[in-house]
Amino acid sequence: MGSVYFYHLTVSSVEQALPTLLIKSRDAGWVVEVRGQDKLAMERLDKALWCGPPETFLPHGLAGGKHDCDQPILLTVGTDFINFATCLMSVQGADISTKEVLAAERTCILFDGHDGEALAKARVQWKALTVAGCSAQYWSQDSGRWEKKLSRN
Repeated sequence: MGSVYFYHLTVSSVEQALPTLLIKSRDAGWVVEVRGQDKLAMERLDKALWCGPPETFLPHGLAGGKHDCDQPILLTVGTDFINFATCLMSVQGADISTKEVLAAERTCILFDGHDGEALAKARVQWKALTVAGCSAQYWSQDSGRWEKKLSRN
């Protein structure tokens, strides 16, 4: 049974915070799906990941290729576990179901703390997932570094 971690971004952008989480996920041996809502935004994220430092290169792909199932990190738009992910990351307010949280080793929801809609969506997701019995943690960057602020089991 997996758990969901909410990351309230107030200092970093998704493009800045995501590589660290992806490295930790890959170090844990997880196959990762990064799910967004906007194809163009996911293409920009794809390019940002390709332009990262060589020493922290993250092999990944953008969904729609013939090798999607083989990707250790797959950027998707929609709700399919194309690469049989064991870790699911939501960006841009992409939907995550209780069933997906329970099936994954870890689920991460990254949201922009300066965007009122993103905050509202994260609150709705927190309530829905915790009421459904998912274990959840809320992490904030308020002090400039990540701090766990709240936990529900």
